[in-house]
Amino acid sequence: MAIKLQNTNDIKIDAVKCVVYGGAGTGKTRLCASAPTPLIISAESGLLSLAETSCEYIAVTSLKEFDECYRFVKSSEEAEKFETICLDSLSEICEVLLEKILPNHKDARQAYGELAQSIMPMLRKFRDLKGKHTLFTSKLITVQDEETEKVTQELMLPGKVLPNQVPYMVDELFCLQTDRKGVAFLQTTPDRTRFAKDRSGALLEKEKPDMTAIISKIMAKASKLN
Repeated sequence: MAIKLQNTNDIKIDAVKCVVYGGAGTGKTRLCASAPTPLIISAESGLLSLAETSCEYIAVTSLKEFDECYRFVKSSEEAEKFETICLDSLSEICEVLLEKILPNHKDARQAYGELAQSIMPMLRKFRDLKGKHTLFTSKLITVQDEETEKVTQELMLPGKVLPNQVPYMVDELFCLQTDRKGVAFLQTTPDRTRFAKDRSGALLEKEKPDMTAIISKIMAKASKLN
């Protein structure tokens, strides 16, 4: 293989790729609606919070439909109008797909393995869409380590592979929370119990849950560097 040296100065960001996880009722679906011209891909029935908005969405119930959504977004002229592709939520999408896979395995661990092998390549395809912002949401689960008794809050995804791999797929990982007054905010930096990251360096430690504003900040910082 011929070695080709490249320079990090040549790396250009054409879109923001983000994962947001949070507890029930924190506003993950509403966050999707706040993104620039979003298309929501969902396996949930809990879209009532968007009843007063005008967001287009696609419901998926199988891996085949998930793949069809990707092909639609990537190649369809009708999908060119969408600036942001939102998968809301990965937790629910994976659970729906797992229900289809489980009957084919006597050992549930094999089903979890098949799910991870099937879903991860698809998630990377969505992440790598050129010129499209991508927002993956996930439910949150509280986990206590049996040995250290340390309590952490993590992405609620089936099996052990997906919770470990999904956070590393993107440069932006936020935890959606509410403060003592019930006001929602996005945590963009890690603490003792939650993992979060902002590799753009454009965001505050706590941001308002407005994806259009957040994406604008990140893209503005990136344009100065390019």
